[in-house]
Amino acid sequence: MDDNKKQDQEFDLDEILKEFGTEPDAQLEEPEEVEAEAVLQPEEPQIPQDTVRLDTLLQEAAAEEALPQDTVEFSLPEDTAEFSLPEDTVAFSLSDDTVQFSLPDEFSLPEEAYTPPMPEEDPVEPFSEEWEPEYEQPIGEYVPPQPIIFRPKSRLQELKSKLIAGPEKRYYELAEQGLGKLQVAILVNLLVAVVAIGATFLYGLNYIPEDRTRLMIFLQFLALLLSATIGSYQLMEGVGDLIKRRFSLNTLLVFTFLACLVDGILCLQQKRIPCCGAFSLNMTMSLWGAYHIRNTEMGQMDTMRKATRLNSLVQVPDFYEGRAGILRGEGQVEDFMDNYSQSTEPEKTLSVYAIVALFVSMGIGVTAGVLHGMEQGLQAFAAALLVAVPATTYITLSRPMAILERRLHRLGTVLCGWQGVKALSKDAAFPLSDQDLFPLGHTKVNGVKFYGTRDPDEVVAYAAALMGADGDGTAPLFAQLLDSRNGYHYEAEQLQHYPGGIGGLVNDEPVLMGTLTFMQDMGVDMPEGTRVNQAVYAAIDGQLCGVFAITYTKNKTVTMGLTTLCAYRGLTPVLTTGDFMLTESFLRGKFGVNTRRIAFPARTVRSDLAAVEPAQDLPALALTTGEDLASAAYAVTGARALKLASNTGVAVHLLGGILGLLMMLVLVIVGAEYLLTPMNLLLYELIWVLPGLLITEWTRSV
Repeated sequence: MDDNKKQDQEFDLDEILKEFGTEPDAQLEEPEEVEAEAVLQPEEPQIPQDTVRLDTLLQEAAAEEALPQDTVEFSLPEDTAEFSLPEDTVAFSLSDDTVQFSLPDEFSLPEEAYTPPMPEEDPVEPFSEEWEPEYEQPIGEYVPPQPIIFRPKSRLQELKSKLIAGPEKRYYELAEQGLGKLQVAILVNLLVAVVAIGATFLYGLNYIPEDRTRLMIFLQFLALLLSATIGSYQLMEGVGDLIKRRFSLNTLLVFTFLACLVDGILCLQQKRIPCCGAFSLNMTMSLWGAYHIRNTEMGQMDTMRKATRLNSLVQVPDFYEGRAGILRGEGQVEDFMDNYSQSTEPEKTLSVYAIVALFVSMGIGVTAGVLHGMEQGLQAFAAALLVAVPATTYITLSRPMAILERRLHRLGTVLCGWQGVKALSKDAAFPLSDQDLFPLGHTKVNGVKFYGTRDPDEVVAYAAALMGADGDGTAPLFAQLLDSRNGYHYEAEQLQHYPGGIGGLVNDEPVLMGTLTFMQDMGVDMPEGTRVNQAVYAAIDGQLCGVFAITYTKNKTVTMGLTTLCAYRGLTPVLTTGDFMLTESFLRGKFGVNTRRIAFPARTVRSDLAAVEPAQDLPALALTTGEDLASAAYAVTGARALKLASNTGVAVHLLGGILGLLMMLVLVIVGAEYLLTPMNLLLYELIWVLPGLLITEWTRSV
């Protein structure tokens, strides 16, 4: 067998030369055996008849130019055959040890083998209309979907770009306008109003001599002009609203100024004191309202532009016992920017009343003019406009919002317009989770004491398995304790929930975890000295095996949030936590709140409530930049206080305005024009200032 293989590997020079078309000149010796890896089996080439000696060609090529360094060498016999080479060939040399080959200076391929390169096409943007994906796998073969990679940095960049384009841009626009000019205008106008009001009362009490009456009239008229000049921005805004086919309180203030101006000119002729003090007071309140509006908007934009993430408050219908639930989701910048500047229902009510008050005042003026003359008509028209709108009407909506905004700004919370205020003011349930009451880091294992003959590591492992299966808020503490002891991880089965504890099977052994009262109710023998406040007891197979002391640290923001939630009727905090330690008595003693306002549903109900996720299409009612309970709780209770203060303020001031118009109408009809003195008008204005200011303070108690 070996001889046959050897014969197959021997080369016959005659046969080789016959294959190349050349007769041998001399008998060659048998070559040495060549390794199989070095033997190449080329296809049979078509050699032309003209032949040359291979060794001659190799010697000439070596003499002309040294072979390159990158060569491959094969060993062949010393004697070589003579054959012809075509022009387009590769010259190579064969020596004892190596085979060397090199390319000539000019190397060409046949035209048939040449394929010109394809021109490069313009790149197509991915996911554009012209873009088509390239499939590496054949059609019909399943291509697994690529996982979606969450990139928090890209989400943060997207949020920041929206904040810069919206809230931050608006914040700097308002900052350029500033609040200093408004503050100076308010102070100066208030000083003018105080001087005018003081002079009016002095004149009414007969402290001004009669020979100084004309000077008094001139000073009152000058106060009117100064107040109008200082508050010219408010008057221009009122004219602008009228051009835009809107009627606001500032628009009514423009008509009041014109009526008082004409009446002041008549007073200079008749030596009668005009009602300029009341107008100066109204202008001061109007400027104060503008200050509140600008300051509130700046605070809201400042809160938004500093956000690193936004959480929303949404309302889920039929959440708990037929009540809607206020849940937290993911917020967007547009949720606030699209709603914060929309007109509120109280503003629309005041706008309608302002139009009605203008026409009623005109009617009173016309009635007085018909009955008592044109001059009395103008005086009655100006006085009716002043009493129709009490001075604090201009701040009845802006001041409560400004006071509330200062509180919300510290918590990183904004309300999404009046639609958010209305929705948050309805009867609703507010879920409270473990993280709401005791955030991460506010609970810890303060100590462990073991009983019985059980291995402590086994007790910890059983406890961690049962608490982990329950999803209790303290489950991470037991898992951390187990990892610190390098314990074995078990799986709990047949989990059962009881009042004050849980039970289940771990490694086919019954395990109970719960409070001291729960263990006593379950018949577990409790040795003396096992009473520990805020401790979780562990029993295996009916025997007490361990006591885990848990420390719950009270958080100030949680206390604030829980207190404000329990202070409002119609708002029910619902406990969805799985921690059996958080009982009614525990929360009452820890936070000092009225737990009768808090709902403690059954454990199965809590699990269902905790699993509720808000739909993505629900409108955002408020946005928070923090995760704490206070930021969400104050948004709800603040909205309720704001709605109550706004509606009550509008109702009270409408009542004051309507009563003032009725009184003016009666005085005109009965001819008691002598009662339309500036002092009486100021007294009526000041009577309604006190309740107006008190109502605007309601949001401060949130």
